[in-house]
Amino acid sequence: MPWFVKIERGIVEKKTFDQYVPAHKAYVKHLIAKGHKAKTGYWGELGGGMLLFEANSLEEAKKIVIQDPLIENKCVEYEIHEWRIVVE
Repeated sequence: MPWFVKIERGIVEKKTFDQYVPAHKAYVKHLIAKGHKAKTGYWGELGGGMLLFEANSLEEAKKIVIQDPLIENKCVEYEIHEWRIVVE
């Protein structure tokens, strides 16, 4: 399966953002259980993060991303890209 990355930048106050973090983490655990090998994290400097995961296609990856509670609740702006690994 191809890998995809959602790169995001927070667009709401931290207090608002933080209330959706538990749901985001639960969603990522759900993706892991479904075999998407998802990993999530944030940048050392404030303001953004990344979700890395496998999906069958860009279309499936887009469907996965829009169901993320951080997206559903308009906490972040994001880009999605297919990540092509050249060395493992």
